[in-house]
Amino acid sequence: MNSETNGKGERIAKVIARAGVCSRREAERYIADGRVSVNGAVLDTPACLVTEADEITVDGKPLPEKEQTRVWRYHKPAGLVTSHKDPEGRKTVFDNLPPSLPRVISVGRLDLNSEGLLLLTNDGAFARAMEHPSTGWIRRYRVRIHGRITPDVIRKLADGVTVDGVRYAGVRVVLDKEQGTNSWLTVSLTEGKNREIRRLMDYFGFKVTRLIRVAYGPFQLGTLAPGEADEITGKALREQVGSKAELIPAKRGHPKSSK
Repeated sequence: MNSETNGKGERIAKVIARAGVCSRREAERYIADGRVSVNGAVLDTPACLVTEADEITVDGKPLPEKEQTRVWRYHKPAGLVTSHKDPEGRKTVFDNLPPSLPRVISVGRLDLNSEGLLLLTNDGAFARAMEHPSTGWIRRYRVRIHGRITPDVIRKLADGVTVDGVRYAGVRVVLDKEQGTNSWLTVSLTEGKNREIRRLMDYFGFKVTRLIRVAYGPFQLGTLAPGEADEITGKALREQVGSKAELIPAKRGHPKSSK
């Protein structure tokens, strides 16, 4: 086992997440609970590096062999929490996935009342990389608000605003149509901070009554029905990820995706 200071290997939580056991954050909790061993010794800190020569076990079981990174599009319905466990006992995305899916985690989140495209993957490291603002990926939403937005507000949103001490980068807003006292907007952003659109609209006096994510980077919701999941093929995934394709391990004999 390597120490954190020798500069060799990878952080153990990252290795566990990449093996598909759990997310990196969950792996750190497993370590704190004494559930992870390296070369027979129970680990008491996540601040260590391991290599392929190290024997890692979680709950006494060796890590599964690394699988090909797999990614699914999922149409999240409103009313589900994007969490594996909810302390309030609300229904979660992961309790309602099609039974054919393996254990997956989400790339980012959608809040309880939001719906639309949610990317799912079996690779925790890939998920974290794809969430990071440095990807420059645009998240696009169809948003219904109560009220009529003005060109002045659209310009202010494009310039970026500060709400309750939090600075939000500029977002692109297009007015699609007005229906009575409601307006439909297309909102595009790259940061994706917690409840960003709802907080921005509330700041300008608009209540969001519906929020649907229709695109995450190059991936589109398309005609996927609520509650459905659709796997992205390895070839399509590499084509869409483009310059970040090095984050997707080469195929290791995994069965061919159905779609």
